[in-house]
Amino acid sequence: MTTSILVLGAGMVGTCTALHLQQRGFDVVLVDRRAPGQETSFGNAGLIQREAVEPYAFPLEPGFLLNVALGRGAEVHWHARGLWQMAGPLLRYLRHSHPKRHAQATQAYSRLIAHATEEHDLLIAAAGAQDLVAREGFRFVFRTAEAFDEAAQRAVDLHTRFGVRYQAENTIQLAQAEPALQRSLAGAVHWLDPWAVNNPGALVQRYADLFVARGGRLLTGDATSLQPQGTGWSVQTTEGRVQAQQAVLALGPWADALIRTLGYRFPLFIKRGYHQHYRSPAQVRQPILDAERGYVLAPMQRGLRLTTGAELAPIDAPPTPVQLVKAEALARELVDLGEALPEPPWLGARPCTADMLPVMGPAPRHKGLWFNFGHAHQGFTLGPVAGRLLAEMIQGEHPWVDPTPYGPARFG
Repeated sequence: MTTSILVLGAGMVGTCTALHLQQRGFDVVLVDRRAPGQETSFGNAGLIQREAVEPYAFPLEPGFLLNVALGRGAEVHWHARGLWQMAGPLLRYLRHSHPKRHAQATQAYSRLIAHATEEHDLLIAAAGAQDLVAREGFRFVFRTAEAFDEAAQRAVDLHTRFGVRYQAENTIQLAQAEPALQRSLAGAVHWLDPWAVNNPGALVQRYADLFVARGGRLLTGDATSLQPQGTGWSVQTTEGRVQAQQAVLALGPWADALIRTLGYRFPLFIKRGYHQHYRSPAQVRQPILDAERGYVLAPMQRGLRLTTGAELAPIDAPPTPVQLVKAEALARELVDLGEALPEPPWLGARPCTADMLPVMGPAPRHKGLWFNFGHAHQGFTLGPVAGRLLAEMIQGEHPWVDPTPYGPARFG
């Protein structure tokens, strides 16, 4: 059996992949240009979203699309160059978002989400990270009765089909549950199964510390230096060029650039996002999605974190935190945010695929090369699941989830 392997990318997905390979006896070297959990995994809302059984579809409502095109609202912002560069994948994303195809994607996606909390739980316990995690759920709050009623019906449907647990809360119940809210709202759907992490980057670092404590090697290196060497692969690190018999690309939004050098043209695109912390005097008890406005407020160690929706822009484009300004104004209608911390807004990118399913499995044309990226909004949630599934494939075990829908070969 091949026993040496490189894992490129020390975000949540890559770190969990390294841990699961290590558990199966592989000699693993985990490589990143930065410390673990300092890129995309650092800046999210810190949610392990067991309720997120449906992938995010391309919005099809004409009114919403018109608002996006005219730059209204806080949910979506776009750059002309980004739309031009991503036009092909975005059109395929649009086609896959029609109800029949989206329902098919949901079936495959929900099989991964179903295992998210139980797989995280094993690593949280082993890494001694219980202090970072609250297991009290996540609220979607609604400003209008029409939106609340529609969301409550959707919750009934998801509970029936996928077993996700929830409580519908009316105006009074929501005000009692979240007294920090300073205006009356129509209600909330309280998803009971998600977990909230008060420092997402720190959780990835704890997992990486566990990997090192178990004998793994964590090196600083440049993933773009990956090249075939002999019968395996090698990458340049600060300790010189390191070689292994196999390699895993878990590079999130940077995967596309590297696989293009290897001749792959997958329908990948990114959604950028921002966050800002505030010294809020309000004690928000659980993360809140302002569902009709498209931002999340999440209690964190550094303060109350405001995270934005999607920005369609090139990964290397200068920051344009238009959404953050809009979202802050909207959030101040609900909660006393206080002052923003004196630091620039954080900017990161989510790695997305046109069919809304991650890319996990063997590279179609390169022996010993494996892909594990494209987890879109849920890389933080799915890291342990994705790591286990790929490790089972590499080991030659019978996977506990059918990997066929996520295989790279679906893109040719």
